[in-house]
This record gives sequence, structure tokens and C-alpha cells, in this order.
Amino acid sequence: MTGDGTLAGRATIESFEAGRSTGDVRVGAVAYLNTKPLIYGLENRLPPPASLRLELPSRLATELEASSLDVGLIPAVEYFRHLDRYRRVSNAVIACRGPVWSVRILFRTPPERVRTLAVDEGSRTSVALSKILFQSRFGFIPQTVPFGITEDVQACRADAVLVIGDRAMKPERFQEQFPSDWDLGQEWFDLTGLPFVFAMWVARSERFASATLARVLEECRDEGCARVESIAEQYAARYGLTHEECLDYLAHYLRFRLNVDELAGLNEFHRRCLESGLVPASDSRKHPSLHE
Repeated sequence: MTGDGTLAGRATIESFEAGRSTGDVRVGAVAYLNTKPLIYGLENRLPPPASLRLELPSRLATELEASSLDVGLIPAVEYFRHLDRYRRVSNAVIACRGPVWSVRILFRTPPERVRTLAVDEGSRTSVALSKILFQSRFGFIPQTVPFGITEDVQACRADAVLVIGDRAMKPERFQEQFPSDWDLGQEWFDLTGLPFVFAMWVARSERFASATLARVLEECRDEGCARVESIAEQYAARYGLTHEECLDYLAHYLRFRLNVDELAGLNEFHRRCLESGLVPASDSRKHPSLHE
């Protein structure tokens, strides 16, 4: 391993598809702070001209579905919607056990009186999770309205606003208009006692999934987690955080490995999505990556 986190000579990723050059593989990852430990050194480990694209989670899901990407770090709910075609690639994920800090619903009215929920255009899993939480707590799902990634939170007139990423990390900025909030990671844990998995590495088909790719992704994750302090030093100011806040977020709020508890949380989320009609019915026994 070289000092900058790359493998000496670069890791050779075996062909993901018979007869296709490894250099053609298109990889997409989330363009948020929470992904930095997962993609540490990844671009340098992909043999050129393989590409790494950073985008909003929802747009990555759209591109993977449209075959514009071969492998993507996509919202968990999108994996459930395409179990017949998608394959989980590795045990590297974005998850939490309790508060996540960067995914919130801000409330203008008491939660039980919410009728309109503005949802961040960058998210899909958090939208599904919000609906499940409202249904479980109050027996209804609010009407959802779109909320652009560049729109002013304080100008939004919905009863509640789902925000993700850096603008969710300082809820006190919006306290005058939105006096209360939910941290969705904590709300899920209070409801189920389980971790929540927000995103995972997924390939469009088994042709793009390989043991070598899994190893590369997991090595990047392991190296990134080992260097989380330097990642925090590099990115804290860019996201409006102190070094201590950034380090706390990456090292203590987030989890990056799909262990037994995280897998149980993923399965419970799938069950509740099915129960609420948020994903198509399928025989999950045919998809061992939901259980292994």
C-alpha cells in the first residue's frame, strides 16, 4: 500500500462482463461527506479509463437503472425495487445505529398534524423511511411535495421538510420557522431497535459483480476508516463544520460495514417497505444478498 492510499501498481479489477474491457466500467458514488471514507483512494484503484462519478443518491439510482452506470452506491430502497436485476457488490455501506445527524425532518407544525412533507430531491431511501415513520406513529402518510437541493429551507411553506446532507447537520439554523425536528436514524432505532442502512454498493447484474471489485471497495473503506481524522481535516471547512464535528460525524455517527445487526435492519426496512407498498412484492428468498 502506498502512502496516498493507493495500491502499488493499482489493483487490477477483473472483467465484470465477459468480453468487456475492465476500463469501460462506470462507477458512481454519493457526492456527500458521508461517502468520503468509502471512496478513499478508489479513483486511483480503478484502471483507466474506468470512471468514478459523484452525484446525488437519487440521480445515481436513475443512472444505474438507465444503464448509464454499471456499479453505484445507491439508496437502499432502490435496491429493493430492482431485486430481479441488481446485486449487492460488497459489505461496504452507509449506515447508522441511532442518530445519523445528516438526515432530518424539520417540523413547522407538530408531527401529528403534518399534512404536507417537502422531500429533498437528493434522497429516496429517506423519503421511504419518512413515510414508514409517519405511518407507524400516526397511521397516515403526509402528501409529499418536491424540494430542490438548492431551495431555501426557510422559504419552504410545507408543514415539514425532509433535508439530507450538510443542510441537515445544523438544524438550529432553522429553529425559528421549524421549532422541532426528527433525526431519522434515531427515530428508526427507537421504532425497531436496529441500525439503518441508507446506501449500498450495487451492480446492475451479476456480470458486473466480482470478488475483486468487492475486495477493492472494502479495502478503500477500511483504509478510509483508518484515515478518518485526516479526511475530517480535509473536508470539515468545506461542509461548514469544525474538525471535531466532522470527525465525530464520520467516526461515531456513521457505520460503514454490513454486519449482522445492519443486515437485520436492512431486512426490517425491506419488510416495512413491502408492507407499506413502497416497493414491489418479490420472493426475497430468491435474493440471498438480503439475508447472507
